[in-house]
Amino acid sequence: MPRPIKWRKVCCLPDCNEFGPLNKTLQKDQFVIMTIDEYETIRLIDMEGYTQEECSKQMNIARTTVQGIYNEARKKIADSLVNSKALLIKGGEYNLCDGHGSLCGKTGCRRHRNGTGELSAEKED
Repeated sequence: MPRPIKWRKVCCLPDCNEFGPLNKTLQKDQFVIMTIDEYETIRLIDMEGYTQEECSKQMNIARTTVQGIYNEARKKIADSLVNSKALLIKGGEYNLCDGHGSLCGKTGCRRHRNGTGELSAEKED
């Protein structure tokens, strides 16, 4: 019997989920799909400056899992950039944060942020 899926906690979805070359029409084989949980590891580690250990606590998964997700996400970004492929961010094994967890409200959680990057008191729908 397979091991049950451990859902990864993600604090927000990307504002834009499609990136790629602007100067050419792309064929189906010229797309790279990055999952939401891969996006979250890139956001936490590269943008927020988290260590893999801190990222694992934020996402509620093992550090070794974060390491694997992060490595795969970086390969996908490199493939997109080097080979002029479009990057699509969608899918994955994640649950969207409700903003009330023990780590929510700290710098890594964006569930309640307004456009300035400051935390907002209102909950997004």
